[in-house]
Amino acid sequence: MLFNSYFFLFAFLPIVLLLWWTPQIRLSGRLGLLILASYLFYGWWDYRFVSLLMVSTLVDYVAGKRLFESQTQTARRFYLLVSMFSNLGLLAFFKYCGFFASSWNTIVDWLRMGGTMPIPEIILPVGISFYTFQTMSYSIDIYRHQAKPACSLLHFAAYVSLFPQLIAGPIVRYSDVEEQLRSIAKSPNWDLFASGIFFFVCGMAQKILLADSIAAKVNPLWADTANLQLITAWYATLGYTCQLYFDFCGYSNMAVGLGYMLGFRFPQNFNSPYKSANISEFWRRWHMTLSFWLRDYLFIPLGGSRHGHLFTLRNLMIVMLLGGLWHGAGWTFVLWGAYHGLLLVVHNVFRTTHFRLPTWISIPTTFLAVLVGWVLFRATSLNEAITVYASLVGQRGIEVHVWEAPGGWFAWGLLSVLLAIVFAMPNLWQIRFRPSLPYLMALAVCFVACVLRFDAESPFLYFQF
Repeated sequence: MLFNSYFFLFAFLPIVLLLWWTPQIRLSGRLGLLILASYLFYGWWDYRFVSLLMVSTLVDYVAGKRLFESQTQTARRFYLLVSMFSNLGLLAFFKYCGFFASSWNTIVDWLRMGGTMPIPEIILPVGISFYTFQTMSYSIDIYRHQAKPACSLLHFAAYVSLFPQLIAGPIVRYSDVEEQLRSIAKSPNWDLFASGIFFFVCGMAQKILLADSIAAKVNPLWADTANLQLITAWYATLGYTCQLYFDFCGYSNMAVGLGYMLGFRFPQNFNSPYKSANISEFWRRWHMTLSFWLRDYLFIPLGGSRHGHLFTLRNLMIVMLLGGLWHGAGWTFVLWGAYHGLLLVVHNVFRTTHFRLPTWISIPTTFLAVLVGWVLFRATSLNEAITVYASLVGQRGIEVHVWEAPGGWFAWGLLSVLLAIVFAMPNLWQIRFRPSLPYLMALAVCFVACVLRFDAESPFLYFQF
């Protein structure tokens, strides 16, 4: 089910909110309602994968309980491994089986060894990368004595399946919502509810009015990369850079807004990342909950920066390689992760020299470095990425009619507006929302403009990860 759909907006959400804020419903009833609504939301794409979500929930709930109750370190490690293997096993099977099989076939074909493997056609369950990370963090935190197990299966199932952020984040840890699930209010906090509407409508506008508008201009260019030349290649890359930002940022803001409407406070997931002055700052601002997850559950356990400079650089590279693979089962994603790992390594080395660039140089330099990486992120194959890179440096020619190349002055104006918003305007978390008539009118205009564009289904980009 999409946030930007008639059924969600005019049927599912109003019914859920009406029932959720019915004062006569007890806590267990609210949790049950939330779970039921979330399973309906998740099963809208394919009802078969609801059972997968249930199994993952049950395994980690039991593992977490046993982790907390076990008296020996051996038993605690066993139940932690049960959680890790079940979650990573699900990811490996559904997300990476085809990738590993095709990679193996490529290698044996190149070596002329024979023995190719059949490539399984497995449907990727939407959101599996996100909710498996959430349930793993729950087990790891209990193992580290940083969290207590959920007081009931209802509480834990509600945490795992929370529909506002189930599909594409933000990645919420159990400690973020534990107390909120234990003490759900019987009536809404109207200031928080109003902020939820603000975040939801603005996030929807970011997705539909901004991301989808530029997508209509750049998708045809990416569909025909063989004919890209210098200007069209730069337009396609800059356009996709903006599309991805507003698409994913829009989803995260809509998720936060829905959480507010239900009385939950979710962590911020974006903080104007393209304004970063270095690549390390970029990863503290982009997909923040994933960056912090990788830091706390991968970088630090690998040793972090505790064992010398070379080990720190090694750990950065490992984390980003795995982070790239988490985003997608393909060599383009692996190379994208390696590229960002290399950028972090270079930044870390230069940081030891105490050399600093002025911000008017460092911000556009960082943005350019990120933009170059998005080519790998967007390309469907390594050959396509190489083609686009060749076009970006002018090796495939320059258009004769430069300004008309991507689609006319409107296309250039749209791209200019998006870049101006990215670099010159505050993000939603920096705006102090105060319910008033001007805000109400602006939100109403945005809402109507978005609804009028519901005619074409437009899934969020991060659904594929």
